Amino acid sequence: MAELSKREIVLLGESHTATEHHLWQAQMLASLHAHNPNILVGFEAFPRAVQPSLERWSKGDLSESHFLENTRWNEVWRYDPKLYMPLFHFARQNRIPIIALNVERQLISRVSKVGWDAIPETAREGLTDPAQASEGYRLALAKVYQEKLKHGIEPVGGNVDKYKELPEPSETQIDLPFIMGSTEFGRFVAAQLTWDRAMAEAMAKAKNETPGALVIGVLGRGHIEHGYGVPHQLADLGLSDVSILLPVEVGEACERIPIGIADAVFLVDGDEITRHKLKKPKLGILIETAEDGVRVLKVMVGSIAEAAELAAGDIVKNAAGLPVKQFSELVEIIQRQAPGTWLPLDIRRGDQELEIVAKFPALVENSE
Repeated sequence: MAELSKREIVLLGESHTATEHHLWQAQMLASLHAHNPNILVGFEAFPRAVQPSLERWSKGDLSESHFLENTRWNEVWRYDPKLYMPLFHFARQNRIPIIALNVERQLISRVSKVGWDAIPETAREGLTDPAQASEGYRLALAKVYQEKLKHGIEPVGGNVDKYKELPEPSETQIDLPFIMGSTEFGRFVAAQLTWDRAMAEAMAKAKNETPGALVIGVLGRGHIEHGYGVPHQLADLGLSDVSILLPVEVGEACERIPIGIADAVFLVDGDEITRHKLKKPKLGILIETAEDGVRVLKVMVGSIAEAAELAAGDIVKNAAGLPVKQFSELVEIIQRQAPGTWLPLDIRRGDQELEIVAKFPALVENSE
């Protein structure tokens, strides 16, 4: 840790929903800070537009609820904030600056549809052209792309689970060479490179503006494994004194660690050991924001939504008596449901206005 604290940049990987990964990150922050108190911490979770709110939080000027509201957490990131709060509180208690590493999702989505070259400079949020992906990175991304296609999810850059649910996998197998030769995959790679470049540039800027500081990045492991993503972009920006650290679960995952995946890996317990609370309830639907509510894209077989007779194409107007205009608002209402409760939904189906009641079971199984 003493040697790591002398680096220019240290990257801490994670799986976004893994409790143990975030506990490990908190331990890494504390240890690095003990060796070098001059640190900055950047998070993939935040777009640049919320930087003023991050500065207010680090100074102790925001409550936790206002912090999450002002950073648009449920709109932008949507993972359980309790997973990340130990990291945020450590930064606040020690007055450590927090850096927003990301750009708005609209830019990533746009690149995935038309490619980077088609984005006007005025719409690039100040980003420079990303360094091209290595063949190893392209292959790794092709496998991610293949999994998304198998599960019927639109591959819109990165490894973020856009809708929080996975449909049943398709039996159709699409081979990797075909994927890697397609125009659509090229745009998918361009979106991922945009994401990587944005985070690399934010860290490079923070490093250049604070000489002598250690910059720590907290981001998804897919962006840093093997040095393919963000580290590759950092090197293109002239920053090569970078260390990649990853948490790995004991057991089978440990036995399969590939050579070169990181500079160091740290063994952690699997989440089943540390998870003590019920899994958040889910309706079992894929959704998107529509002009006049939230549109249901797909209903999972055997789900609460199927039992309530929700259907693809339904527009959810109100949930629990509250209007919903963004899919994040519906997700938040669903996750507030206690086991055994009923959730009334006002929907529009074609020309019909209907009220549907989703009945949550008394207990929700505690599993991923």
